[in-house]
Amino acid sequence: MEAGEGRPAVAATLRALNGALGRPAALWRKESGAHRLRHRDFLAPQAALRAAFGGGQVPADVMARVTSLSGPEVLPLSGCQETVEGLAVQVRRPEAFRRLLGPGPAPAPPPASPARVVLHCPGLRGPAALPPRRLRPVLLADHLAEVLRAQGASVRLVPALGDEPSREVLRQLRVAWPCGRPDPGGPEAIAALKRALARSPYVAAGERGAGGAAAALPEDVVAEVDLRSFVEQQHLEGYDPNLDVLRVTEEKLRCLAELQQAVLQCAAGGQAGCCHVVHVLSCEEEFQQQQMDLLWRILDPGAHTALQKHLVCGPVKIAKPSSPIGADQYFQLRKRQMYEASVMKYGELAQDEAWTEVIDVLTAAAIRFEMLSTAHRSQIVLDLEDSSISTKGTKSGAFVMYNCARLATLFDTYQRAVERGTYPPLPPASELNFSCLREEGEWLLLFNYLLPFPEVLQQAAQLPSPSKGIRITASAETVCKFLIQLSMDFSSYYNRVHILGEPFPHLFDQMFARLQLLAAVRDTFHSALATLHLPPLSQI
Repeated sequence: MEAGEGRPAVAATLRALNGALGRPAALWRKESGAHRLRHRDFLAPQAALRAAFGGGQVPADVMARVTSLSGPEVLPLSGCQETVEGLAVQVRRPEAFRRLLGPGPAPAPPPASPARVVLHCPGLRGPAALPPRRLRPVLLADHLAEVLRAQGASVRLVPALGDEPSREVLRQLRVAWPCGRPDPGGPEAIAALKRALARSPYVAAGERGAGGAAAALPEDVVAEVDLRSFVEQQHLEGYDPNLDVLRVTEEKLRCLAELQQAVLQCAAGGQAGCCHVVHVLSCEEEFQQQQMDLLWRILDPGAHTALQKHLVCGPVKIAKPSSPIGADQYFQLRKRQMYEASVMKYGELAQDEAWTEVIDVLTAAAIRFEMLSTAHRSQIVLDLEDSSISTKGTKSGAFVMYNCARLATLFDTYQRAVERGTYPPLPPASELNFSCLREEGEWLLLFNYLLPFPEVLQQAAQLPSPSKGIRITASAETVCKFLIQLSMDFSSYYNRVHILGEPFPHLFDQMFARLQLLAAVRDTFHSALATLHLPPLSQI
């Protein structure tokens, strides 16, 4: 890459295009559909131009500014044309291929002040088996933790798993959750919380005995706290109006002590800024977690408790339920269905360790995509019938894994052909001729997937502060949807275009350029799957 060049980005190009028009409003949009990309890559719609320029006539000097745009993160533009739809711009495609697929710039330095986040899943507490409705927040938090880490954040997961029945199924689903009961600060932390409780003006009147000790309360209750008064006096918004008096037990204090310990560990790096606490939970757990949120604010007033946010998942319903089902039964059911679907496609499978691992990964992928490809606040309906699972259904995690395996097979086939002397080795990226990439599908893969992928991860990692109340949303479905759509467009291209052609020297330039493109597609698959803790498969 030449001096001054960097990795192009969609957001940077759109900012430059809007700046060239001299208007503060965001007038331009990136095209994505295959039909539109035949004619343009970016468009400023006619209606927006009429509002900006009166009559829609763009001055000649503005047009010149658009076509001469440049910058380290700006895509190279080939022309600007007024059309019926608006002002259309195309990218100089060979140069864009070179900048994205050629020798890359130095990796970006880590953020100076990385975000620090504690992700708390209250549904993991308790000895009961994990039902699908409580599994969903755990899978969401596990994925969100990896996406945040990919953006340079420091993340802690709470609570640690002990010997709960859910531990094994989470291992099978490749959930990277801390195990082993940690010391939440020992008896001193619990004692400090009790002292704060004794001093609190929100301990319900009439329940204190001599010396501040609680009286006339059940044996396991330390005190009663008036949450409603606290909410009203602090003018807090977004809490359930039915919150009233909370009976505080030793177990509740232990939960708060574990959260406090996680915040201290998260802040151990000493960077400036505060640790954000996000409770990731099912809608059925929301009321109880609001109680704990307020209790923590009362006993530990600080920036981390004031910044608590609630990421609430919608319900998980079972279509035609015959009896309650736990996460372990759900996994085993999907595993059996995945095995039977694979037998139908490939014939009887060898009962060896390699195929067992393939089926386990496909099952984990199927469940993760079922749970995470829908917006977290929306309801999910699980169809547990045999017909609902497939190795190639285009909306499934198995379909994504299948296409990832096709790429592995392609490069394995190429490497074996190189070893036999059929093809020469792939030359360095600086020597490749990217003007050979002329297929519509090739530009689609670069423009819709390789180019915006870093911004997709950034979008998935954003945890915006709520404008009102305590609930936040996250675009956690972004990565799954991205992978499904990438798989569909890659599959269409791969079925249509013969990558490894006849071993004639005059065909090698095109083959090498296509292999470089698909190597970048493979790396994108692997990076996205890593945020789901799904290993890429080399065969299916």
